[in-house]
Amino acid sequence: MHIGFDAKRAFLNSSGLGNYSRTLIKSLNEYYPENTYSLFTPRLSENDFQNHISTIKNISVHEPHSFIDKKLRSRWRSYGITNLLKEQHINVYHGLSNELPFNINDFKGKKIVTIHDLIFVRFPKLYPYLDRKIYNKKFRHACDVADTIIAISEETKRDIEKYYFIPESKIKVVYQSCDEAFYKAHTPEEEKHTRDLYELPSKYLLYVGTIEERKNLLSIVKALKNVKDIPLVVIGKKKSYFQKVKEYILKNDLSSRILFLENVDNNHLPIIYKNAEIFIFPSLFEGFGIPIIEALTTKTPVITSKGGCFPEAGGPDSIYIDPLNENELAEKINLLLNSETLRNEIAEKGYEYAKRFHPKNVTAQVMEIYKH
Repeated sequence: MHIGFDAKRAFLNSSGLGNYSRTLIKSLNEYYPENTYSLFTPRLSENDFQNHISTIKNISVHEPHSFIDKKLRSRWRSYGITNLLKEQHINVYHGLSNELPFNINDFKGKKIVTIHDLIFVRFPKLYPYLDRKIYNKKFRHACDVADTIIAISEETKRDIEKYYFIPESKIKVVYQSCDEAFYKAHTPEEEKHTRDLYELPSKYLLYVGTIEERKNLLSIVKALKNVKDIPLVVIGKKKSYFQKVKEYILKNDLSSRILFLENVDNNHLPIIYKNAEIFIFPSLFEGFGIPIIEALTTKTPVITSKGGCFPEAGGPDSIYIDPLNENELAEKINLLLNSETLRNEIAEKGYEYAKRFHPKNVTAQVMEIYKH
């Protein structure tokens, strides 16, 4: 089978959609090497993923070559890829990040799109008006023309049905999986190196995610006032919301208890998760919540939000709270910090639950969709 991918995010996004794309492409090649894979991207970026796939014979990468396509790369992605799909006799084309070319119906092969979330529909105030219009046009078009839609959670599936009136039979739920780095064993030396490199405290709470309003880091910061003296490590890109968090930290004299890290090496991230006492993810809304899976996979107990997709990711043994109730959050943090037995029990059960998200299992589900 010859499978093509919209691989823009795989090359150009360091987290989120990029992680999803890279993990799936690498896993498909690992478990189904008999296929041929073509990756289409408007531009390349020198990174580990590009270096990795450059050595694999059955993966090819395609980017704009003509003067016009190089000048109008977005247009090439929305229209120019389709001709290449026909020329290369692609059997299945998979838009990995919510989009399919606007002229994709000229392609006679099968068309699949992964829809990660419809947050811009659910929470329109979080997005500029023009962005919402563009997203809505692209997402709706992809859902309409795709032969099959992959939703990354039951929550996302329900949103696609509700907002775009797509029949349930057209949507398949396939969860995400962690990067392969989360399934590797680490030596004591590697763990010490990571601790020293990032100057990590001996014990700490952990948050991983973009620092933006929807992710709700401020609730954790507020809860710290009612938690015994343990620091918080924060990993994520800072958006404008960071200023609001920073002001609260300074006003309440919490600077010494919070360590902000950026540009953490992906190979070090699993070790940082593993050594945390608790992973806290009080997001207001997610398409799925991959950091929860990352924490469970490294046997770290999770506190996250009630409702939505969070129980799908966290399973029956994670702890769920009202994300806007910092007192409840503080209470649950203290509960876990005061009981090593409870932390270990939650961590072990969470680890067992997270096995369903192993790349081999997720990739098998995607391959079945390609075959059918």
